[in-house]
Amino acid sequence: MSKVSKRPAVAMPTVEEDKAITAAARSDPDAQPLKPKQLKSMVPLRTLRGRPKSDNKKLLVSVRYSPEVVAYFKSTGEGWQSRMDEALREYVERHRAA
Repeated sequence: MSKVSKRPAVAMPTVEEDKAITAAARSDPDAQPLKPKQLKSMVPLRTLRGRPKSDNKKLLVSVRYSPEVVAYFKSTGEGWQSRMDEALREYVERHRAA
């Protein structure tokens, strides 16, 4: 049984082919090189991925709630965790002032 390569073979262009490809690319008005100002404004993609950083830092904790409490908040739809957080904040504010 012969070994099958998972990667396709890459055929590099000859010097003449490379010159022809480069000339064709340079003659294309839609494919002009980026100007230094454009290059400077570029941002690596990894810095744009994921959720934006929040000014309101929250802590990740593991908590156990009764099934009825979780079922109630989940039944209120998307954003139920934020609503639960808000209910707990209100509780803290009421009891902190006392």
